[in-house]
Amino acid sequence: MSAVQNVQDALDEAGVEGRARTLPQSTRTAAEAADALGCPVGAIANSLVFLADDAPLLVLTSGAHRVDVEALAARLGRGRIRRAKPDEVRAATGQVIGGVSPVGHPAPLETVVDEALRQYSQVWAAAGTPNAVFPTTFDELVRITKGTPQRVDG
Repeated sequence: MSAVQNVQDALDEAGVEGRARTLPQSTRTAAEAADALGCPVGAIANSLVFLADDAPLLVLTSGAHRVDVEALAARLGRGRIRRAKPDEVRAATGQVIGGVSPVGHPAPLETVVDEALRQYSQVWAAAGTPNAVFPTTFDELVRITKGTPQRVDG
């Protein structure tokens, strides 16, 4: 089964109406995705994988933000948060960097959803590959990931 189909199956199971779509151009970065979709870069929900005290942590951050790992660690009561290496991302999500979706992983991941995404009526998230995306909302992201809304920048 393709990564995109795996994500779509997870979206269907969660009752999400938005459909995964594959675009002809890359959506690997928030800027590329925003250009391809004609939306503000802040409406792109970047899926970033970190290790928080050695456990995978998925952070869905607005494309307009950088994650402040020290501030986020303090807010979450963690000792240390670091970016996951590509092999750690693949192990945790079953997906490659640049295409990590909020859903469709081998096992549930602790997830934080950037509160800044709340300001957009529609946000876009990766759908399993570097050129696949799906439309959603802040509230839906929180629901389907069982995520914790949190400020992720400084």
